[in-house]
Amino acid sequence: MPLVLLTALALCFLAANSLLTRAGVVDGTDPLAFAAIRVAAGAVVLAALAARRGITVTGVRRWGAAIALVVYLLGFSLAYRTLDAGIGALILFATVQIGLFALSLARGERSGPVRLAGMGLALAGLVWLLLPGGTVRTDPMDAGLMIVAGLAWAAYSFAGKFEPRPLAGSAGNFLIATALFALAAPMWWGAAVTPFGAAMAALSGGIASGIGYAMLFRVLPQMGVATAGVAQLIVPVIATLAGAILLGEVPGARALAAGGLVLAGIGLATIRTGAKSTGSRYSCKGSRGS
Repeated sequence: MPLVLLTALALCFLAANSLLTRAGVVDGTDPLAFAAIRVAAGAVVLAALAARRGITVTGVRRWGAAIALVVYLLGFSLAYRTLDAGIGALILFATVQIGLFALSLARGERSGPVRLAGMGLALAGLVWLLLPGGTVRTDPMDAGLMIVAGLAWAAYSFAGKFEPRPLAGSAGNFLIATALFALAAPMWWGAAVTPFGAAMAALSGGIASGIGYAMLFRVLPQMGVATAGVAQLIVPVIATLAGAILLGEVPGARALAAGGLVLAGIGLATIRTGAKSTGSRYSCKGSRGS
């Protein structure tokens, strides 16, 4: 399959997580139960894809990544009780990129003025999006949960920098996360689950996450840093457009302006970073968030 088509499919699958989760939770499925079904379905698909080459389930780092995955899944599902699909994807996307940027600074990586300005612009756009008033519907608690989910996914993506076998490691992460959800079953077992919501959770975990991530692992090594950075800008755009068409969630003028500011800032920082690098594995890993 051509690289362009494979990349487009991977990005659509990643954006679909927001749509599927929003649709399933709005239908009446409990967010915790949705997350549990999603991670189990993702574990089954990723384990099947990685089985021939082995699955990595050992190591302290594996548990750290699995816990970050659990926090991401919980925050992501709970946030979509009120957030529109597109706005949720934008908050998640912006938080992941800003979180990865903060981690790079904490590790002593140098950042030029253009990258700093770009991330500052993105942060300003995110703050503007989250300010109350106007037609932007952002419940403070659920917006905060999506920010927590974004920070957890940034940590998960950062852990991927040290993963020698991404597919095997991801399968292991999902399997351990599934076990953690099983241990916490008293918190969600017996909660409301609609047939439609269960189907959305299975599609989100098995197809949008499992197959989507597998596609992403295949295309990222073939993409330059700048290309990967620009490509990831498309995810919240796809989620917003699809949310408007499929869920009737049309963003207002302020949400579009704030979102444009976020994407412009991240694009500026990412393209600038890509111009100075010719294959940073870390930068590519950061594009998994969704």
